[in-house]
Order: sequence, then C-alpha cells, then structure tokens
Amino acid sequence: MQIVAKISFEYQTAEHAINASKSLKPDNMEFINSCIFNKRLICNINGESLKTILATVDDLLFCEMMVEKILELNIDSKKVKNSN
Repeated sequence: MQIVAKISFEYQTAEHAINASKSLKPDNMEFINSCIFNKRLICNINGESLKTILATVDDLLFCEMMVEKILELNIDSKKVKNSN
C-alpha cells in the first residue's frame, strides 16, 4: 500500500523557505519531494508503510526545527549588526 503525506512549512520570507529547502535536501533524497511556493516549503512524503512515513516525518520535523533555530540566530545577528 502506498501512503502519502504532505507537510507545509511557512517562513517569514521566500529566501528563508529556499534556504530551508537547501538545508533539508540531503535528508530528503529517498522519501520526500519538496517544492517552494511563495514563502512556503511544501514536502510530499511517500512510503509503503506507516512506520516508514512516521519515521520520515519525525526526522523531517526535527531537522526543520534546527533550520528554524539557525534562521532565528541569523535574523537576530542581523538585528544586532544593524543597531550598531
């Protein structure tokens, strides 16, 4: 049986969505097809078992949380740089 899931992440800018996509690309080779639409990163996940889908989603969410933290650090450092 083929199982399909779709997860959409929305960012502050399209550039952030592109950077997130590039950061997540190495992990997404086998089960995930992703695309950018405006400020969204849309991930389509395919697998043959629920266990595989859940493991892939878990991994994707963890990696995306790290991407968000890095984007936040980058935004904060730009704010500090601009205030000086």
